[in-house]
Amino acid sequence: MATQNITMPQLGESVTEGTIDKWLIKPGDRVKKYDTLAEVQTDKVTAELPSSFTGIIGELIAKEGDTIEVGEVVCTIEIEETTPSTNKAPEKAATNSSVEQVKSTDQSMKTRYSPAVVRLASEHQIDLTQVKGSGASGRITRKDIQKMIEAGAIPKVTPQIDEKPAVEIKQQPVTEVKQAKEYTSLSSGDIEIPVSGVRKAIAKNMLTSTQEIPHAWMMMEVDVTDLVNYRDSIKDEFKKKEGYSLTYFAFFVKAVSQALKEFPMMNSQWQGDKIIQKKEINLSIAVATDDALFVPVIHNADDKSIKGIAKEIHELASKVRSGKLKSEDMQGGTFTVNNTGSFGSVQSMGIINYPQAAILQIESIVKRPVIMNGGMFAARDMVNICLSIDHRILDGLISGKFLGRVKEILENISKDNTSIY
Repeated sequence: MATQNITMPQLGESVTEGTIDKWLIKPGDRVKKYDTLAEVQTDKVTAELPSSFTGIIGELIAKEGDTIEVGEVVCTIEIEETTPSTNKAPEKAATNSSVEQVKSTDQSMKTRYSPAVVRLASEHQIDLTQVKGSGASGRITRKDIQKMIEAGAIPKVTPQIDEKPAVEIKQQPVTEVKQAKEYTSLSSGDIEIPVSGVRKAIAKNMLTSTQEIPHAWMMMEVDVTDLVNYRDSIKDEFKKKEGYSLTYFAFFVKAVSQALKEFPMMNSQWQGDKIIQKKEINLSIAVATDDALFVPVIHNADDKSIKGIAKEIHELASKVRSGKLKSEDMQGGTFTVNNTGSFGSVQSMGIINYPQAAILQIESIVKRPVIMNGGMFAARDMVNICLSIDHRILDGLISGKFLGRVKEILENISKDNTSIY
């Protein structure tokens, strides 16, 4: 047996490190090449660390929670000698036979699921207890689920299965009891929730933003009655033709990208003793799951049509919810647009996505009476747009002009002057 090192791979463009979120193997486990060894957290994305060899796991050098630079060793693996040896062959064969026998019965990892597997299973209502895993110790991999979905052979969840809680749920009380002994401040009924890698990354970024960026905030209300009428008149035909929805958010993203071209200072970053004004307009959009927030990027949004932006929003949101989002999908954002209105919010103050200079919150569209020119009341579709700015880079004058321009664009969108394509 020869010892080889397994290192932290390059899990995405410009990714320089990753945090071991959870080891899925232990010393002595036999794995095949490409089996998943660990879940790794990189810049808000949970990735899988594959094995580079077939062999038996040696030492786990990195611990769960350790942040390892790309290229550094995370564990060792004992691989089989490739040089044939007459004397050693029977011994090796015997050893392998023994290992294979153990492997064939070892299903200890079958019920430990990665977030990607859980999301895919939930999305397609797959009963994971009926899935045969191809990973180490019977672990179910994302490829197993994807292959099953593509083949159409999906074991559905049955009432019988529902009666049995998932293994992860079984494990939770054990963890709670163990932790309760360590923290005496816990009271009966309290639930202690471990902080996931995603939540740690969010906390770190939010803390950096609030500590380093002096936030200022302003809001304008916008009459989007014509936009609503336009979108509602074509949404069904658009969905039938394109296969995905034409949301209001696509119109807002397009309006923001257009205004950023006219006010490039809004598309800047603070970097020590200088300000970098970014040429490309890459809009980060916030997409939430049940337990995390992701900010994928629409690159060169100003070059795209409303239809193109709607398509990209649909694809990025689908990636987030299916666990397929890659690190490169999160890179390069220069300004953030957040659709807080999807939750029914009508006013909010966003925390800037560091190191960007601003974030724009799009609130819920609400129909309400408005006093029109001439003193008459009319029912109009109104929305608040809320802008948070880095006051080191931007001041009220340029921010007000920018926000006013976004308002102007939105209020003039109609069937007569705006093409979807």
